[in-house]
Amino acid sequence: MIDVVCGIIYKDDKVFFCRRNRSKQMGGLWEFPGGKLESDEMPENALRRELLEELEMEVTDVNYFHTCVHQYEEFTIRLSAYKCNFLRSTFRMTDHDKWDWVDIGALLKKNIAPADLPIVEKLMKEQ
Repeated sequence: MIDVVCGIIYKDDKVFFCRRNRSKQMGGLWEFPGGKLESDEMPENALRRELLEELEMEVTDVNYFHTCVHQYEEFTIRLSAYKCNFLRSTFRMTDHDKWDWVDIGALLKKNIAPADLPIVEKLMKEQ
C-alpha cells in the first residue's frame, strides 16, 4: 500500500486540476496534485512539500477531506485528499504538462485518474 496525498486547491470558486505528463505513468490523465508521503511525515506537510516540488505552489488552510483506496494493476494506493486555498505559484511543472482552474461541476469533463474519481464524485455531491 502506497500512501499518497493530494490537494483540492481552491481559488475564486474553482479548483486546480493537473494533467499528468504523457511520458509519466498514467500520462494524459487529470488529477489533483500531490504525491507520496515519506516515512514519518505528516500528510499536511507532505502535501505542502509535494506542491512546492511539483508546482512551486504554496497553499493555506489545509484541511482533511476524504480518503479512498484504489487498486491499480501493479500497486495499491491510499489517497488522502485535503482541501486548501491557493496562495501563490510559479506553475513550474515537473510531473504535469497542463493545468486548469475548473468549476467543480465540470471536473467530470476531464479524463480523470481512477484514484481521483471518488474524490471528484464526493466533491460534486457536496456542492
